[in-house]
Amino acid sequence: MDERPDLPQDAGGLDRRAELSEFLRTRRARLRPEDVGLAHYGRQRRVPGLRREELAQLAGVSVAYYTRLEQGNGRNVSAEILDSIARALRLTDAEHAHLTHLAKPKHKKKQAVRTQQVRAGLRQLLDAMDEVPAYIVGRRSEVLAWNRMAAAVFGDWSRVPAQERNWARMVFLNPEYRDLYIDWEQKAIDVVCGLRMEAGCYPDDPRLSALVGELSVKSEDFRRLWATHDVKEKSHGVKRLRHPLVGELALHYQSFRLADDADQAMMLYHAEPGSPSAEGLRLLASWGADATRAGTASPHTGG
Repeated sequence: MDERPDLPQDAGGLDRRAELSEFLRTRRARLRPEDVGLAHYGRQRRVPGLRREELAQLAGVSVAYYTRLEQGNGRNVSAEILDSIARALRLTDAEHAHLTHLAKPKHKKKQAVRTQQVRAGLRQLLDAMDEVPAYIVGRRSEVLAWNRMAAAVFGDWSRVPAQERNWARMVFLNPEYRDLYIDWEQKAIDVVCGLRMEAGCYPDDPRLSALVGELSVKSEDFRRLWATHDVKEKSHGVKRLRHPLVGELALHYQSFRLADDADQAMMLYHAEPGSPSAEGLRLLASWGADATRAGTASPHTGG
């Protein structure tokens, strides 16, 4: 199963300078002087976190230089200075990469809107995994292809309009997801952090800009999480679901970026051997199409 969602077009993309400015400001605001070894004498601070001059001192750059960068002017900034600022801000690897993408973008607009295609061999591989829920997710959190077990666990996406086969839309605009995901807040955070990472790589993508704009208008939760400017990459972990047919499922997931297309990732789920979750997956696999039809009729239709 493979169909590219026809997302709404927008005239432009995200404001890269504003993204850079807000990212640096929010990273600076979360640090306290004592976190980075600076003396704090108890006087009242008018701004949260470190002051610009304190951050500039830690990074070994002038206050004027850092101020220009935090105002969104990353033109001609060197990789060495970005490294120094990343160390001063105590950035994670994902945050460091995001800062670099914002300050020194490499992708062009024509690359940002290219059509996503899933190779026939990958679709055949998905279908061959009879007992493993698996799907391929692409740009902008779009679900591009999936197998029968993924439909049994998450809902039959073939019955969902193509433009709605998108994790961000499903999580924030489909209220039944709050029932499907036991820790819905963490799932929502993961989705937003992934979109933030992509915004750094593709600030000129009009489809991504349209998606962010739509979600910002329709979901207060999305606006709240988007405003944090948090980014992270998660390649593995555990998701706990409340499945309508087999009850609670604790599923371990692994994410694999495709070697020939880093914008696509295959997601695989499994349960601990001998666990109630493994028995739940076994039952779903044994029910076959009946499980998919039952799942489609349940509240978690569409994801």
